[in-house]
Amino acid sequence: MAKVFINEENNALQRIEEKCIDCGQCLKTCQMKNNLGVDVCIDCGQCIMTCPMGALVPKYNYKEVLANINDEEKITTISISPAVRVAIGDEFGYAPGEFLEKKLVSVLKKIGFDYVFDVTFGADLTVMEEATELINRMKTRKNLPMYTSCCPSWTLNMEKFHSEDLKHLSTCKSPIGMQGAIIKQYFAQLKNLNPKDIVTVSLTPCVSKKSEIRKDENNDYVITTSELCMLIREQGLNFKEIEEKEFDSILGRGSGAGIIFGTSGGVMEATLRTAYYLLNQKEAPINFFSFEYLRGNKPIKEAVVDLGKMQIKVAVVFGISNINNIYEKLKDYQFVEVMTCQNGCVGGSGQPILPIQKQMNMIESRMTSLYEKDKNSTIKSSYRNKEIQKIYADFLNNPLSEKSKELLHRDYSNLL
Repeated sequence: MAKVFINEENNALQRIEEKCIDCGQCLKTCQMKNNLGVDVCIDCGQCIMTCPMGALVPKYNYKEVLANINDEEKITTISISPAVRVAIGDEFGYAPGEFLEKKLVSVLKKIGFDYVFDVTFGADLTVMEEATELINRMKTRKNLPMYTSCCPSWTLNMEKFHSEDLKHLSTCKSPIGMQGAIIKQYFAQLKNLNPKDIVTVSLTPCVSKKSEIRKDENNDYVITTSELCMLIREQGLNFKEIEEKEFDSILGRGSGAGIIFGTSGGVMEATLRTAYYLLNQKEAPINFFSFEYLRGNKPIKEAVVDLGKMQIKVAVVFGISNINNIYEKLKDYQFVEVMTCQNGCVGGSGQPILPIQKQMNMIESRMTSLYEKDKNSTIKSSYRNKEIQKIYADFLNNPLSEKSKELLHRDYSNLL
């Protein structure tokens, strides 16, 4: 039976041929109607989640990362994505969705990383830049709708199949893209370090991030949740017995808005909270902190949101097949969030593999855990993050400043 074609040069995923039984499940899963011998892959890796033999896996980089950790001349940093901390427990006997942030920090320190950072800081930066960009586009009525650009499989889909519409993508880099730039520039400057000596690693639920960083000189490696689990076991560490630790300061904490980036609808919700503030110079109404109609399992959700000085028609979509079915309808909206994986990053293909019959319930537990963390956060909006305020005051000046555009944004015009 036919199976999905994976180019040998694919940076995100690979097939272990001796494990493959040609069952065709990967072809059924592929959202791109993947044809034998035709490279339409957008690196989402959802086929990994349904391969019954474990023949499809991420392209492993953790041994290269370990070699850098063991190089005394290198300073190794790792930044943890939101969805990782609610999924890693599936490999070590915890309840589905258990929030294990402090355990993660501690185990990464034991493995040997010099600094452990929180990607929700990068998510807060993304919100600041993206909310400002959205307001500018709304005011000028240019390049609407604006599509989110956090998901590299979605942006790759746009580059491959809808290049005429690239102007609709937000120019914002993803949270790990922004985080890497800030580490190599701002953090290096604060610590008086040579950026060439710093190794930036991102710990993500997503295999597609491995392809994303090939275009970014500030990010060196991506390892997935499942790769980290392999590394923990190879190092002989007992995850359950490890004490808890806090993130390193400077890039050490994000807001509740940054945390919910790990779920479908989270980027939308986080951005609207800050957009409301930027437009009205006051905190958003209470309903902005629990957009129930933009949450949940429906693959396509839409709403008209009152931003005070203007209204905005928005949509939240997960799954490229869903997007392809309604692609022309997207033009009816002004702001659209797209994630490739089931329910967003919580269902990423770099997460621990789940029993197919339990997948949906366990992914829902991950979503619930992230929303609960946001609910209990004292800082729920990106603009209220003190470390975000400091980096703009000391280094970036303002969202969409020349420095911000240089470090935190991507120019798609060369692809048109």
